[in-house]
Amino acid sequence: MTDSIRTRLDNVRAELVALATAAGRPADAVQLVAVSKTKPADAVREALDAGQRRFGENRVQEAIAKFPALRDEFPDLALHLIGPLQTNKLKEALECFDVIETVDRPKLAEALAQAYAKGPVRTRALLIQVNTGEEPQKAGIAPREADDFIRDCVERLKLPIAGLMCIPPVDDEPSLHFALLHSIARRHGLAALSMGMSADYRLAVQQGATHVRIGSAIFGERPPVSA
Repeated sequence: MTDSIRTRLDNVRAELVALATAAGRPADAVQLVAVSKTKPADAVREALDAGQRRFGENRVQEAIAKFPALRDEFPDLALHLIGPLQTNKLKEALECFDVIETVDRPKLAEALAQAYAKGPVRTRALLIQVNTGEEPQKAGIAPREADDFIRDCVERLKLPIAGLMCIPPVDDEPSLHFALLHSIARRHGLAALSMGMSADYRLAVQQGATHVRIGSAIFGERPPVSA
């Protein structure tokens, strides 16, 4: 018999407290974003019943299909977009997500500024995604362009930039990427650092992560994507 979602959540939460404390940080320094992409609403509800309130989804349409009914039951849940955002999905994303972690290019930043100027939206915080490994297939602003992009988003566009996000290359030592992200954030006085997933969140907490995005360690492995 496999562990329940509740049991796995309890284990991850306890470990995050222990990791933060060991790093000389407050016990509640790290917020858990439970990555529920591809998981059914029943699995999310099980996590909600276990007290989890912060979730991450990759696709706007999947979140729209899954979360409105759950929000009716649990109005205090917070939803993060952790996948790429196309500008044609922007209006829907701003109505659905509390946090968008993947502001990754000037065109998207401009579109977000226009949307915020038009009136209230649900999304209260934005994170800039930095492509710390400069991988051509991966979204994110290049590290050498990050300082100018952050300043433009904050100073000219007046976007509610709360911090930064990264996804290190699979074969690299993640600590180097976490340290780079932390240093960029510190230069700009940005508090939120979304870094670390199921395989490397322990290192991320040591490097100052404020949010870790954990899916398989909570919900189990995802089935392979069919062709």
